[in-house]
Amino acid sequence: MPALGVGTNRWDTSAPGQGRLRDTLSAAVDAGMGFFDTAEVYSSGRSEMALGEAARQDGRPVLLASKFAPLPYRVTAAQFASALDRTLQRLGRESVDLYYLHFPYSPLGVAAWMKAMASAVQARKIRAVGISNCNVAQMRKAADALARYDIPLAANQVQYSLLHRKPETDGVLGACRSMDVALVAYRPIGGGAIAAGSPGGSGPGLALAGTLRDVAAARGATAAQVALAWLLKRDGHVIAIPGATRPEHVRENAGALSLELSEAEFAAIDRASAAAPAAAR
Repeated sequence: MPALGVGTNRWDTSAPGQGRLRDTLSAAVDAGMGFFDTAEVYSSGRSEMALGEAARQDGRPVLLASKFAPLPYRVTAAQFASALDRTLQRLGRESVDLYYLHFPYSPLGVAAWMKAMASAVQARKIRAVGISNCNVAQMRKAADALARYDIPLAANQVQYSLLHRKPETDGVLGACRSMDVALVAYRPIGGGAIAAGSPGGSGPGLALAGTLRDVAAARGATAAQVALAWLLKRDGHVIAIPGATRPEHVRENAGALSLELSEAEFAAIDRASAAAPAAAR
């Protein structure tokens, strides 16, 4: 998996600009970011359709991830299988590279859905199994359930950025490290707040913004690139999936792959982020 991918929650076939989305995907593949994240609930399935169409138009191999939403009325393996088949139809694929349980809140619990995931792996409709928005206990339940079928837990997708460092304090990052599970970070640049130069709004938050600007200016980079570079340097298990709907967004994000922060720069950003208001983090 590349260290950086692309979040496609804002991709939508009903909006103008499918050609732009194709160009966005192509720019990502050109930059070595050929990993794309979607879900059945994004734009009511239209994100999956847009991503599948863009991938077909480009023609090069890409890695696609999507998610199953365990909504309260979904309680059977047949409902899981039907949802997966619809996702594959929208993507235009016979299998998906990574399939997540989108959130752990379900009458069945995490382990039961892992059994359904395992059946799909055995049917070669899923290549790797992930979970999303799960805590450490739920990670271990998922991994134990999959281990009965000799299937590893591949990833836990959670929110993680300089403005939201909960995975460091709730044990999720440590568990990913010890279990050799990828931590796929969504909103890795704070939903655009970092790129806009407004993390935290005032006080310590402004200190973080200033530190990012100083490092960016010294490196000929942008604040978003610096924030992504910090996240990737934080731990080798982190894969970041910043959202992008334009080629220029992808190209900017890709700059983080070649930006190696010094230990002093990393530490200065770390201190400024830690001092930011809890609401921002």
